[in-house]
Amino acid sequence: MSGQLAMFYPDQVNLNVLKQRAYNHRWAEVPDGVIPLTAADPDLPCAPAISEAIIRYTKDRYFSYGPPQGLPFFREAVASQYEEKRKVRVDPSLVMAVDTAAYGIYLTCQTLLNKNDEAIIFNPVDFLFRYGIEAVGAKAIPYSIPQSPGNIDMESLEQLVSPNCKLLCLCNPLNPTGKVFTPAELQVFVDLAEKYDLHILSDEIWSDIVFAPASYTSIASISEAAYRRTIIVNGFSKSYGLAGLRIGSIIAPSQDIYERLLAISRHESTVHGANTLGQVAATAALNEGQDWLREFIDHLHEMRGLTVDRLNALPGITCLPPDGCYLAFANVSGTGMTSEALQVRILEEAKVMIVPGLDRWFGDGAKDHVRISFATSSEVLNEAFNRIASIL
Repeated sequence: MSGQLAMFYPDQVNLNVLKQRAYNHRWAEVPDGVIPLTAADPDLPCAPAISEAIIRYTKDRYFSYGPPQGLPFFREAVASQYEEKRKVRVDPSLVMAVDTAAYGIYLTCQTLLNKNDEAIIFNPVDFLFRYGIEAVGAKAIPYSIPQSPGNIDMESLEQLVSPNCKLLCLCNPLNPTGKVFTPAELQVFVDLAEKYDLHILSDEIWSDIVFAPASYTSIASISEAAYRRTIIVNGFSKSYGLAGLRIGSIIAPSQDIYERLLAISRHESTVHGANTLGQVAATAALNEGQDWLREFIDHLHEMRGLTVDRLNALPGITCLPPDGCYLAFANVSGTGMTSEALQVRILEEAKVMIVPGLDRWFGDGAKDHVRISFATSSEVLNEAFNRIASIL
């Protein structure tokens, strides 16, 4: 391994700590001896600058309420990053700190949808979109997005738009397939939104995790028309390993939408809100963690190659390399088993936990697939694949 990846040697994965702290179907929840390649949460420790910033902040021993909209330095850091990295000029006054990107998706649906409205979601895609839409009594309309490259079919997408359709939900890069949308594909979504007066919910939590030669484009940067329609949701769990700090952001396209989001968030009543330590950590990540992030992506690129090669060497399994996300989405139909049956067998016999492509997690487009997180060390991955190979 090259010197530039020194922070990501196998011994940086502290399994003793992970077994105490990593929940959500990971090390702290699985039986002893099981390797979890499940939730999209890295096994690697965060950037040193993040923990140092938290330590500095806590030394004064004051943990007061923050402003409902978020701490000023956090909002400024988010706006600055979007201008520098995404070519989207953002007014910090239109940035809101939220309790995770997941809550950002939920809050956007609560704000923009009413009962019996419709929203287009991708298929397959993370279940959080359907959850947010159905929580307000609206209906999620799935649109199939293949993992392989290819232009979006405007005609078939347009057929899904009814008079009740109010929202187009974009997940870019796309969890679970890792597809990264091209500017031409994003333009199709913008054209559709313009034609039918739709808002666009852009989940950009994976936008840093993109592997060359693919490159990321925020849909809000496509045009002024795109920016006016787009609510951008982001978080810090995927790129920086801050899931437990529960912090995300929303960027609104206008003061009117911002005020609606804030009113429905219940932040002003203190019933809900984003914690200040999460905002301190996220600000340090944005302002001081970019060198670490580049090394993290280099490491993930290497782990992607290892994972895809090992999966394609297994009988009955094929896997395309994802352009983004640290998730491998493998087709297991050649094994003669359903994804759920295979997941159970691998867990029981190989002591490795993976995620089956069930409708409730990703929609029916995930049928015959499994999802595997490779945000760990080569040591952990090779041990997991050795075990799987021994039973297949």
